[in-house]
Amino acid sequence: MVREINANEFEEVVLNSKKPVVVDFYSTDCPPCAQLKPIFHRLAEVYKDHMEFVEIYRQGNKDFALSLGVKGSPTLLFFKDGKETGERLNGYISKPDLRKAVEKVIGFSLLDREPEKVECDVLIMGGGPAGLTAALYSARANLKTVVIDEATTGGQAANTYYIENYPGTEGQIEGKKLTENMRKQAESFGAIIDDLKEVFEIKLTDDEKFVRTEDKIYYPKAVIIAMGAQPRKLPAEGEAEFRGKGIHYCAICDGAMYEGKHVAVIGGGNSAIQEALYLANIADKVTVIHEFDNLQASNVLQEKAFTNPKIDFIWESHVVKANGDGMLKSLTYKNLKTGELKDIEIDGVFVYIGLTPKTDLFKGMLELNQYGYIKANEDLMTDVKGVFVAGDIRDKKIRQVVTAAGDGATAAISAERYIQEL
Repeated sequence: MVREINANEFEEVVLNSKKPVVVDFYSTDCPPCAQLKPIFHRLAEVYKDHMEFVEIYRQGNKDFALSLGVKGSPTLLFFKDGKETGERLNGYISKPDLRKAVEKVIGFSLLDREPEKVECDVLIMGGGPAGLTAALYSARANLKTVVIDEATTGGQAANTYYIENYPGTEGQIEGKKLTENMRKQAESFGAIIDDLKEVFEIKLTDDEKFVRTEDKIYYPKAVIIAMGAQPRKLPAEGEAEFRGKGIHYCAICDGAMYEGKHVAVIGGGNSAIQEALYLANIADKVTVIHEFDNLQASNVLQEKAFTNPKIDFIWESHVVKANGDGMLKSLTYKNLKTGELKDIEIDGVFVYIGLTPKTDLFKGMLELNQYGYIKANEDLMTDVKGVFVAGDIRDKKIRQVVTAAGDGATAAISAERYIQEL
């Protein structure tokens, strides 16, 4: 059970607790907070005899949060015997991140148990638009279809405030609503959704396929990998130290605290410039730091950014270090042409430098390109028979919600044909 408290209850509930406590400082209108909530509540059930799970609304307890050095949402703090322990977690927090942190504090794992065996026709790894579309097509073909995801379904699309270029919608639709519709449609045809599942063991060969999670082991005839990609962390010294203390990955979540301040945005694509424009409505000044001498954002966004008097640019530069004393105070950046190092005083920085594919599980098992994306043929089959790939995780040029859905349909149809030939 998760208990919500305020600052006045913190000492009694957290510091005086006989059990270790994890505290989630969350905010509203915060996609990473929304993503974390079901994970937090699920693990609260699993570890209820060993750890207390507590939530504090950061916006309603702002001064108290700041007194603990909490400037971003979500931020997780761990306490044992009345003192903070372990490392804080910030931003987009996965189930494995939280589970490992909890087990480190309590000193043992509860997941050592015999898994249930599940046989299916198609196992889909990932519940974003690609995976859910694959589930729809596969289940509709009367194949026993299971979707597993380490988070709740929806993927990156579910954390998008609105989508206005998906066919068949009325101008724009919330990402969460769109992916909820996709899930319901897949389930209506019989697809089984097993979300909040971690993969602990996997084998994918031409002749044998299985995937083990904490409580089940799946034996599919075909596998569709649709695990997507995740935002890249800032590759700079001090990133971990100042994450949530000046370094952020969600302007909607954490931008409000920088009213009247000077913030930086790192990146030059659509996401970076959209967030720069959003922050310009809050901060006094927004400095965009980009590694190239031009932006990769759409022409419409570029025009808006270049004509906004609050936005300026530092070109052909990489941030190499974050500086501060408890909180971020400045950034050190390197000019990529001259090699010159300079510092810029900054109150906060928001990072949008692209994506990293979630392919660590498949290294040495499937063929990847130089950037870690999975290679596939025209039918989206990988170099292993019966293993297909769809969405942002595969080697391709265009990554959009609609192309992910198209991949899902193609992969499912290809998987159906593969199974028919077995």
